Amino acid sequence: MSNSYAIAWTASSVNNEGSGKESKKESEMQPKRRSNQKASSAPSVASAYAPLPSVWYGSDAELLEKMLTFYPRQAPERILDATVNTGRFWKGSRRPVVGMDINPKHRPNVVGDNRRMPFGDQCFDIVVYDPPHVPNQGKDRSKDFNARFGLVLKSPASSGYNFSHLYPPFVAEAYRVLKPEGLLLCKIADYVHGHRFQWAHVELIRAAGEVGFCACDCIVKVRRGPIMSPRWQTAHHARRHHCYWLVFRKSDRCEGR
Repeated sequence: MSNSYAIAWTASSVNNEGSGKESKKESEMQPKRRSNQKASSAPSVASAYAPLPSVWYGSDAELLEKMLTFYPRQAPERILDATVNTGRFWKGSRRPVVGMDINPKHRPNVVGDNRRMPFGDQCFDIVVYDPPHVPNQGKDRSKDFNARFGLVLKSPASSGYNFSHLYPPFVAEAYRVLKPEGLLLCKIADYVHGHRFQWAHVELIRAAGEVGFCACDCIVKVRRGPIMSPRWQTAHHARRHHCYWLVFRKSDRCEGR
């Protein structure tokens, strides 16, 4: 692929998180501990290791940056955002991202359908996917669903008024373009539509597993407020104040070998 695909958003330097130095007492004790233990052939854990919380209150961009540091086994060289839209995840980022979107008005690096990707096999380390969360805006024009969530599609009754029919062809393509051990990072939200709870994250996990992905992790991303229509002031479902970031690996296991 041409280098012209690399996203050209200019960015300020990303501040590296500093790692604390060992205290004098700790550094003096460390050799004594080692001398009392047998040598191990297991790889050592990096001193900068910091686990991710399972519930996230910050922005998607902040979380995604941490995920791209935490989950890959080596620094990713090529990242595909398969639903880039306006590129809000990557503003201020220096990551090597190729942005693809089906809508040319967003001026992505590649205009294309993520169910039929114009890329060769095994050419990306990471694929990021953020599909539309609300199938039909209906008559509610008071909310900017189209601008915020990239709603260029409608879901008819034949599809159950949801987008789950889009997941199987997408995950099949994501599996194809990812390198072995590559990661698929998906933002997905459940919702209530047609008086039914739509289990979008369950449908996505099922579709990904069927093509060979290993579902590895789930982070709950808390929203500032629920996505809801003013038409339904009384609804017997909990208001959805969260979505999910799901982590899949193109492997038969999540942890390192």
